[in-house]
Amino acid sequence: MSEVNLPPLPPTGGETPGRSIIDIVNKQHRELLTLTERLEAAPDDRKLTTVLVATASRHLCAEEQYLYPAVRTAVPGGNELAERELTEDQALMVLLGELERSGDRADLADAAEAIRRHVAADAEELLPLLEQMVPGEDLVRLGNRLETAEEAAPTRPHPATPSTPPWNKVVDPIVGVVDKVRDVVTARTTYVRDL
Repeated sequence: MSEVNLPPLPPTGGETPGRSIIDIVNKQHRELLTLTERLEAAPDDRKLTTVLVATASRHLCAEEQYLYPAVRTAVPGGNELAERELTEDQALMVLLGELERSGDRADLADAAEAIRRHVAADAEELLPLLEQMVPGEDLVRLGNRLETAEEAAPTRPHPATPSTPPWNKVVDPIVGVVDKVRDVVTARTTYVRDL
């Protein structure tokens, strides 16, 4: 059985393909920090605002589905760490919603600071602990799941939706479909590649 409560894999005769959840989350964090810096340099860029909000929303939902449950399972004291991060993520979701609605510079400053705190907490505490406690193959399997969850996740902040499994794994993809339909109808940009 897996260290992080993943179902067993059928014999494949080799390594599990993919990237570690650690590598993926670190890459996503770099992207969030870059978007934040770009938006701080051009605070009136509404397209950039929507991309930052969508990118952060997808990232947070995917972490709630796979990173935090893994921390709870594999890391001593993981429940407290995960609960703290969930509380901060909910506050960040509220800030992101306010930023997208208002575009106000004060909302941008608050959201930027919350994003930086989120990245620092994960990089300095959660990810190193998870890397120490979980075998490499499980980290890759978690990475594969995180990437799939991110693609299905909502593109807008929804702080009132469930933030823990199993309900977030059911609700987030449904809300994600609704958000993606709204994005198409309103021609809302949600990916960095479309800037």
